[in-house]
Amino acid sequence: MSGHSKWHNIQQKKGKTDAARANVFTKIGREIAVAVKDGGADPNSNSKLAQVIAKAKDNNMPNDNIMRSIKKASGELGSINYEDMTYEGYGVGGTAIIVEALTDNKNRTAGDVRHLFDKFGGSMGTTGCVSFMFKRKGVITIAKEDIAEDDLMMYALEIDGFEDINSEDEDVFEVYADTAKLQSVREALEKDGVKVLSAEVDMIPDNYVTPSAEQQATIIKMIDKLEELDDVQNVYHNATLDVEDEE
Repeated sequence: MSGHSKWHNIQQKKGKTDAARANVFTKIGREIAVAVKDGGADPNSNSKLAQVIAKAKDNNMPNDNIMRSIKKASGELGSINYEDMTYEGYGVGGTAIIVEALTDNKNRTAGDVRHLFDKFGGSMGTTGCVSFMFKRKGVITIAKEDIAEDDLMMYALEIDGFEDINSEDEDVFEVYADTAKLQSVREALEKDGVKVLSAEVDMIPDNYVTPSAEQQATIIKMIDKLEELDDVQNVYHNATLDVEDEE
């Protein structure tokens, strides 16, 4: 979990229990619901929905689950309205943390998130207290064994929305893309035979902090507990984490 790359952490979570995978599917189902509500049930005309469907497939979500989520969101199977909420604050070691949620009960979600900030020695602040330290980017991960960095960089000149490459991770390149063009950048790469491991919107910190090993362990536990909440979709932070998750 060193640096910003989520790839190893994502792979670790993929290998966890059926309950953990079901939790991931539930979160993606909510993203599908919001995408359908905002832009309709046809991924050909709704790029946000197409992006979420691709994310669902990256996470091995069965097609039946995907279609059921779309039908439910379009009213064919009943529907629930979810609201976007963002919570910000600090964890131990001066770690800036952003929590994004989709909820049908704002009071419940705010209480759950605040409880975990308090439990792990942090403090939840007001909107904007740490988000200015991050930039929202599309992030596409590609295995280093599949392509040379120079070859990948050539696409920056050819594909609209392709912005930069982060090569710090040992195993993957992270391609940074304009968030509005994330899906089209992915499709252009795949059309040319580049194997994409994942593609999603992320919050990239401008700078990192390096907490002590003990503080890092606390931050990892806090992030795990936040991500276990049904309402929480994403947790972003600016800590360099070099210790392993004990779970």
